[in-house]
Amino acid sequence: MKNQNDEKIIGIPRGMSFYHNYPFYYGFFTDLGIKIVLSDITTKQTMTDGSLLVVTETCLPIKVYIGHVLNLINKGVDKILVPSIQSIAPKIYNCSKIRGLPDLVRNVVKKDFTLIEATLDKSEKNHGLYEFLYEIAEQFGITDKEKIKKASKAGWRTYNNFHIMSKSGMSYKKAMNYALQGKVFIENQTKEYPISIALISHGYNIFDERTSMKIFDKLENMDVKVYSSLQLSNEQMDDGIATLGQNMYWANEREMTGAAGHYMKDAKIDGIITLTAFGCGPDSLMIERITRNAKRFNKPFLNLTIDEQTGEAGFITRLEAFVDMLFRKKRAKIINDMEINSENSYIPNTNYIEVKN
Repeated sequence: MKNQNDEKIIGIPRGMSFYHNYPFYYGFFTDLGIKIVLSDITTKQTMTDGSLLVVTETCLPIKVYIGHVLNLINKGVDKILVPSIQSIAPKIYNCSKIRGLPDLVRNVVKKDFTLIEATLDKSEKNHGLYEFLYEIAEQFGITDKEKIKKASKAGWRTYNNFHIMSKSGMSYKKAMNYALQGKVFIENQTKEYPISIALISHGYNIFDERTSMKIFDKLENMDVKVYSSLQLSNEQMDDGIATLGQNMYWANEREMTGAAGHYMKDAKIDGIITLTAFGCGPDSLMIERITRNAKRFNKPFLNLTIDEQTGEAGFITRLEAFVDMLFRKKRAKIINDMEINSENSYIPNTNYIEVKN
């Protein structure tokens, strides 16, 4: 999107880290006077376009991401942010596809555009967040470190507002909308749900309505309250990892193993659903641990695997069957508790006749 007035514009694909980091990016780039252009929401065409450029075994989120990069190029955007997020903490790494995302895009997308491939690697010196932000800002001729630090504070403000609202139970979409407007609004959660489910997955799987097939809406329509990692603090998720007897290794293990571990010991959660992309190596390891521990905690568990061929009819059928099972299980427990309480409760003896002399 080349502007005659030399307007600073950056393209951000709606994929991968976008779903967690966009509130920060929005505050940061807006404060620097850089206009953000987002790719369009994911469609079947997005998946198809991305799938055509990579090998079949590539996981769905990467195929979707490539499709979003192509969408931005077709919009005429010249500079596109494709970060290399290596490590989020010392010796806590992302999977190889995320770490090598810029190399992958460069090798499969044979189009004319500028790849902004800043690196964040907290396991290495001089590759922290501020170095990451300087590397991006420099692409737009911005080198004033104080200005960049000020913009980062604006980014954190938007990011924190988003998380305050999402942790209060507000939906992802609503919390994002308010945060980008610079507002903080806490909803009164008045509706009561008979069933509560923890939905365990990565943000790029469940908050992309096309890849997740609007799973939040589907469950809510079934009268189910849905919880995710967004309602949890890092400390709660770290405790969840320890609950399952694990140590954190993968960068996104908190939102999988950590959230699952936390919700498994939460009495209000009736069941756990995991949503994973076919062919994801780290997820296959984490799902095995979650499955094993779900049995230990006696928590009903359903794993749904998605790829570009996943049919919505079968997806809905499995959801409905799982939710129906939870309803029947809870109803049986309520009836059983009532019977136990009725056996132990005091019933006064009124079976007598007063005899008059």
